[in-house]
Amino acid sequence: MARKKKKKKKYRVFWFFVKFQFFLMLLVLLGVGYYYYGGYATQVQRMKEEALKFVRNSSVETFCSAQTSIVYDKDGKTISTLKGEKDVYYLSYEEIPADVCAAIVSIEDKKFYQHNGVDFKAILRAVKAAIENGEVTQGGSTITQQLARTIFLTQERTWQRKVEEIFIATELEKKYSKTKILEFYLNNIYFGNGYYGIQAASMGYFNVEVNELDLSQMAFLCAIPNNPTLYDPLTNMANTLGRRDRILNQMQEDGKITEGACLMAKAQEIVLNRPAHAKNNYVETYTYYCAIRMLMEQDGFVFQREFKNEEEQKAYNESYNEKYAECQKKLYTAGYRIYTSMDLALQEMLQKAVDESLGTFTEVNEEGVFKLQGAGVCIENETGYVRAIVGGRSQDFDGYTLNRAYQSYRQPGSSIKPLIVYAPAMERNYTPDSIVTDEPIADGPSNSNGGYSGEMTVREALSRSKNTIAWKLFEELTPKVGLSYLKAMNFSKITQEDERLTSSLGGLTNGASPVEMTAAYAALQNDGDYRIPTCIIKITDADGNEIVSPVREEKKIYKTTAARMVTDMLVTAITEGTGKGLGVTQMPSAGKTGTTNDNKDGWFTGYTRYYTTGVWVGYDMPAELPGLSGSTYPGTIWHSFMENCHAGLTPVEFLPYADIDLYQKIRKDALGDDENID
Repeated sequence: MARKKKKKKKYRVFWFFVKFQFFLMLLVLLGVGYYYYGGYATQVQRMKEEALKFVRNSSVETFCSAQTSIVYDKDGKTISTLKGEKDVYYLSYEEIPADVCAAIVSIEDKKFYQHNGVDFKAILRAVKAAIENGEVTQGGSTITQQLARTIFLTQERTWQRKVEEIFIATELEKKYSKTKILEFYLNNIYFGNGYYGIQAASMGYFNVEVNELDLSQMAFLCAIPNNPTLYDPLTNMANTLGRRDRILNQMQEDGKITEGACLMAKAQEIVLNRPAHAKNNYVETYTYYCAIRMLMEQDGFVFQREFKNEEEQKAYNESYNEKYAECQKKLYTAGYRIYTSMDLALQEMLQKAVDESLGTFTEVNEEGVFKLQGAGVCIENETGYVRAIVGGRSQDFDGYTLNRAYQSYRQPGSSIKPLIVYAPAMERNYTPDSIVTDEPIADGPSNSNGGYSGEMTVREALSRSKNTIAWKLFEELTPKVGLSYLKAMNFSKITQEDERLTSSLGGLTNGASPVEMTAAYAALQNDGDYRIPTCIIKITDADGNEIVSPVREEKKIYKTTAARMVTDMLVTAITEGTGKGLGVTQMPSAGKTGTTNDNKDGWFTGYTRYYTTGVWVGYDMPAELPGLSGSTYPGTIWHSFMENCHAGLTPVEFLPYADIDLYQKIRKDALGDDENID
């Protein structure tokens, strides 16, 4: 009986196996049919042919060519050069230290000398890790695949690019030796901060040739290319050191170094020694940022500021970082000519104003950076271009430092009131002469002086920065409507949590940057028409062919009458209000102070017909500064700079808000069209 049951069980297993094999055959047949009749066969064949063409037409020169990009100021003078220096620093395989080759193979592609360009087991491991949402030591791409992607393809993550990458890699292995492929790879991979190739990285981070480095330094450099942002030694030294140690461990496991050498290398302190070079720190970082985003937009990237949920935001950030890195690489290697609006004379004036105003504050943090900082932005009103940008106080450091003018976001205090309270109110039947009442509000704010003045005009309420009036007008307007004006002007950190009454006083969740605030005030001066702030006039290739030329479109944010009424009230703020005494001598000026709770942030943003300038002062780590207000250090910087940059300019009055017809006629005559400015 038991023998019969056993025989029956074997019989069932046999037929299950037969059915399973039949099912697999059906799946294969369906897959093959879908492959051919779905059009994928043609697509794959086309990619294979393109890969063959890429490799067939390649030569050694293909892997060592790069052009220097140049940045010019408004007068055509060179501001900086951006170069990967692959031609200058290209090394033959024999010139590359053996430890560098061993380190990169150990961490990036252990089977490099065994496979034919593709490691399918590694790909399966990477797929498995992705499914499990875990982490593996090495990814699915071989060194040859990475080289194929770097030289011939983009960084986009699609199955088409992956398939073509595989085709190119296998063809490269047929045409070139392993040592040649490794030579190409180590001369072309990106080591961050504009360095392409191991020699450029060695010169850039240690100021010596790569053959002068020790084992620890070589492994340290080889840690960077896997993710040049995550392992950037200038900003993430701990990450870079951690990966260096993993590389050394891998080299020991692979028998490339002894245990003693591994321990000694891991114990060694890494000290960067970057070569000194003349640089316009804040001008350069902002220029590169603007140029990269312009190239991203040209490539079809769509910038996004609002998200449905965290998952959508996370996906966007990943896509943004990937595209940013791709366009950053182009900036350093494509030989662009970048023409900017930057005025180095104004830049020097603004930097001097910041440095002198804050010069008595000498306390530094553990990195040696001044604790108290300031930032400023100047926009030319006629064109809307950024003319000067200062992201901090002058200090000598290796590399670039934080550019607070566009990278830092702080609470704007009362300087936000004209943008989200008063200008919108002027569009809704209020005028500068409308009567409002300054009085206590249940669960509402108090004024800075702790008192209340009763009935007053809207003009007086703004010029004296009455919190109670701003609160009531914002409540009447609704926070959602008020904040919509900031969103329309590309304020990037506005959240749903900001839809609250405290935002009327500048109590934003994440704050605003000086660039954002200055561009918004420039819109008030420009009759309510907003222009995206940038310093890029055009980008051409090395032969002068135009690559990018931004269209300076104006977007109507405020009605012309509303913008002019707010300007008129901001003139009063400088002549009689919180900014009294800060106006430019004999030059009509408009501006607003801003101070946050506990005197942590101070702002002064204002304009003449010529320039709009915004200034922020505060600590990088928010802390109280006794005596800080919009009218003290920020106001002093604003006044000093604006006095200097207006020297010799003819005084020009602001256009009256009661005479729109005359202005329309003037503008029509100037532009030669019949546009309606309101």
